[in-house]
Amino acid sequence: MDLSKAAWRKSTHSGGNMGECVEVATNLPGIVAVRDSKNPNGPVLMFTHEEWKTFLRNIKSNA
Repeated sequence: MDLSKAAWRKSTHSGGNMGECVEVATNLPGIVAVRDSKNPNGPVLMFTHEEWKTFLRNIKSNA
């Protein structure tokens, strides 16, 4: 998958924890990409939009 057009944004929950941030790109067709901001050239996890919605819904319900 070509991630060159990914518009990465940091999680709002990544606050001041010494750079340990998760970045998410939701602008790619058919996928949501997730990476570690400390390693932008490292591995990327990819989810469908439905999988990502389910993940977020589960996190919010267990918070």
